[in-house]
This record gives sequence, structure tokens and C-alpha cells, in this order.
Amino acid sequence: MLPKRLARTVIYENPWVNLYVDKVIFPDGRLIEKHHYLHYDRQSVGVVIENHRSEILLIQSYRYVTNSIEWEIPAGRIEEGESPQEAAKREVLEETGYTVTEPRLIYTFNPSNGMSDAVFNIVKCKAISSIDNFDKNELKELKWTTISDIKEMIGKNQIKCGPSLIGLLLILSEGIR
Repeated sequence: MLPKRLARTVIYENPWVNLYVDKVIFPDGRLIEKHHYLHYDRQSVGVVIENHRSEILLIQSYRYVTNSIEWEIPAGRIEEGESPQEAAKREVLEETGYTVTEPRLIYTFNPSNGMSDAVFNIVKCKAISSIDNFDKNELKELKWTTISDIKEMIGKNQIKCGPSLIGLLLILSEGIR
């Protein structure tokens, strides 16, 4: 048996994210009167891009919510009708100016499954060319980073984005490269 929704109150809905408050009964009979639930209509993709020197492309993004500038992997929403691999290619080109090849889905996960149905996909691909232009409204900087530098950045808590950490840690683990 799984928990069952008994009632739903809509708090907020838009094309990006919806917030509901559900009344939920759990299999053991426990009743939660106000279970907050974030619903996302679309999945997202994060992209680990490798160049011919086995370096990984990191981007530095402006993050309003945390009032910070963060090192991350390129990421974005998967549009209707796109596969994670197609979305990865589009997002990388839009954000970084790089074209990529060999997109391979390496992992799919729920980043916050206790309160959200968000689905995040990690795609790995290889950079093949660049138009030497990136979205300066969204990104401050981009840089090719060695695996040892990524390990050091993670060790110094310099990469804080959860999906980026998962993508990078998967690459650092055996068997994914």
C-alpha cells in the first residue's frame, strides 16, 4: 500500500511549478492534514560536458534565491517532445555556445522526493565546437576544469548545486566515464 491523497487545495499554479496542500492518509492510518507538494510539469536535465583533454565544463550562474554566484553544470527544463539527450544538446548550446555530440543519459533521480515530484536527468556528452559566445545574462563565466580541480572544489564546498554535485560525483565514480 502507498499513501493516498484524500483532498487537495491549490495554492499556486503556473507553467513552471505548482504548489498544493494535500490531505494524505498513510498505510498505517496516520493522517497528515497539510502535506505540501510541489509539482513540476516537466523534467529537467543537467549536462556533464567533457572535452578532448578529459576536462569538464563548469559554468558560473547567478542565483537570486540563494543570493550567490555558483559553479554548476549546464542545466535546464526539458521541453515538450524532447528527450533528455535532445534537451541536453539544446541547453548546452543556449547557455555555453558549445555544440556537443554523443549525449548519453547516465542517471535519473528525484532531488526532493519528500515534497516534490521533480525529476532530474544527468546526460554526459563531448564538446565538439564552440561559437565562443555564452549567455551573459544567465552566466558570469565558464571554464574547463580538470577532474582533480573538481575534486578539490567539492572538498572545499565550492560546488553547492545538488544536481551538479550528483552529475559530477557520478562522473568521478568508477564505471561512468
